[in-house]
Amino acid sequence: MQIGEVAERVGLSLRTIRYYEEVGLVRPSARTPGGFRLYAEPDVARLNLVKRMKTLEFSLEEMGDLLSLLDRLSDDERDDEQDDEQPGARGEIIDRLSMYRSAAEQRCSALRAQLETAEALAADLRTELSRQRRHARMSR
Repeated sequence: MQIGEVAERVGLSLRTIRYYEEVGLVRPSARTPGGFRLYAEPDVARLNLVKRMKTLEFSLEEMGDLLSLLDRLSDDERDDEQDDEQPGARGEIIDRLSMYRSAAEQRCSALRAQLETAEALAADLRTELSRQRRHARMSR
């Protein structure tokens, strides 16, 4: 699929997708003879993952590192010889992946706390607005 369809499906702008390609977070699976980017489902899934990381305020460097870890794990699954050559490498990758999971969970907790604060403010404002409307009706 072309970049416009991908942008619509993922909810990112064309410019953002091109930027993510420029910084190496995503690569189109192919290009047409005219040079148009073509994306496959794994590319869409990768962009969705990048979008989630962005929501949790991961830096571009963190995103790139995490994507690299996931790519290496995926490559290892396809190539069992990798584990034979470097038995500790997979464990190290999993440890680093666990670090990112912890960071994501911490950021989710912080966002939940922020949401609770925002909801409390909205409730306070609803209460005040109702009070002011009642007061305005009584004053008529």
